[in-house]
Amino acid sequence: MAHEQVIAYTCQQVATFFPGMEAAALERVIATHWDTAMARLQRCIDQVKMWPQGQFNHLNSSQYCQYLYFLSNSIWREDRSEEGLGVVTRLFLLNKALNGIDLFYEIDLPEVFFIGHSVGIVLAKATYGSHLVLYQNSTVGKNHGVAPVLGDGVILYPNSAIVGRCRIGANTAVSQGTGVINRDTPGDCMVFAGTAGALAIKPSKRLLIADFFRL
Repeated sequence: MAHEQVIAYTCQQVATFFPGMEAAALERVIATHWDTAMARLQRCIDQVKMWPQGQFNHLNSSQYCQYLYFLSNSIWREDRSEEGLGVVTRLFLLNKALNGIDLFYEIDLPEVFFIGHSVGIVLAKATYGSHLVLYQNSTVGKNHGVAPVLGDGVILYPNSAIVGRCRIGANTAVSQGTGVINRDTPGDCMVFAGTAGALAIKPSKRLLIADFFRL
């Protein structure tokens, strides 16, 4: 699909779900920042092993989810006008409606990340390292206003969480159903739910993010 068609497709979705903005203004803001957003998205897509390089499939829900994030974040970085904020708010809400993800446009995700399945993902304004992997129902959240710090190569498997005063070392994989709350991890490890609320941390035998990314 040509870029003009993708822009029109995005604008039509926004207008259908969240009317009230002049169509010309909506298209102008998106078109102005589309090249920047697409350059960021394509760099990300090209690093993901399972996705063909040099292509963007708007019918791939994970790619489209990441597209809406990069588009809203790119606009927010450059345009804090009332018009710009109106567009990024609608793009955030569109991503939430279509893909079930709570990913605010102000959040600084890394330039390379991968969303396996977006449904139920909730992300706070935390510090995110590069080559982040997110699966369904994963959460990064604050506790008493304190947000986690994630190193590079962190993987959150389905229904896992990192919350509060956490420093998550590079190449930490949080296993399915495990919550890391106000705890640190050493990195190069896998984290499992232990007994009585404790965590079981085991050294990784290999670099797990190599399964996801072209490193």
